[in-house]
Amino acid sequence: MSVAAPESLPILYRDDSLVAIHKPAGLLVHRSVLDRHETRFALQILRDQIGQKVYPVHRLDKGTSGVLLFALDREAGRLLTSQFERGEVIKRYLAVVRGHPPESGEIDHPLARMADEHSGITASAAAQPAQTRYRRLATVELPVRVDRYPSSRYALVELHPLTGRWHQLRRHMKHIAHPIIGDATHGKGRHNRLFQELFGYQRLLLAATDMRLAHPVSGQALHLQAALAEDFADVVERLGWSEALSYQAHRTAR
Repeated sequence: MSVAAPESLPILYRDDSLVAIHKPAGLLVHRSVLDRHETRFALQILRDQIGQKVYPVHRLDKGTSGVLLFALDREAGRLLTSQFERGEVIKRYLAVVRGHPPESGEIDHPLARMADEHSGITASAAAQPAQTRYRRLATVELPVRVDRYPSSRYALVELHPLTGRWHQLRRHMKHIAHPIIGDATHGKGRHNRLFQELFGYQRLLLAATDMRLAHPVSGQALHLQAALAEDFADVVERLGWSEALSYQAHRTAR
């Protein structure tokens, strides 16, 4: 009887202090009261994969794919967490959204804290400051009726969260009436189902593609990058956005 090989995650960068992986969509970072039934977590998979304890320093939503960073010791974890808390880590995301938002803008909309018992976080009615910058990279109009309109508009956008609130990007895009496709909580079910029918994928079209930070020990500037997952890249290609994405990736790499 054959034994299944242990699950592993793509490693983007690793040294003695930290390790960055490409987290797939649908995988939790660690246990959460919001997903009690889940049994797979990036933290445990990576720990078993590299044979040592890892310390999470930030989070990605379950549905979001891309760059996820862990420390390899407590002190590195403390220093990295401080960078995130001070807003010194520059993060870039790509998302497919409903509609055609303006070419660029900044969303300044406070968000109430959501609860997560595993992290010891309790819900709060008091809203916290939250800011997100965005840039529209490409658009498309599909000849498909959704709701009352004869065609449906979508856009590829670049998102830069300036703060780190729970579900910030998803909640902010909903706030400006351009929800992210595949978002079952903050999005629109009819548009989500259309993308499932057209492309055969059932995922949140949000990916953490770039992260810039200072190394916690050496202070060296690090630029961590993750290419779009195959299913997300397929949607981009089939919507005719590959050229726009390649141009933006070239600009970001400079």
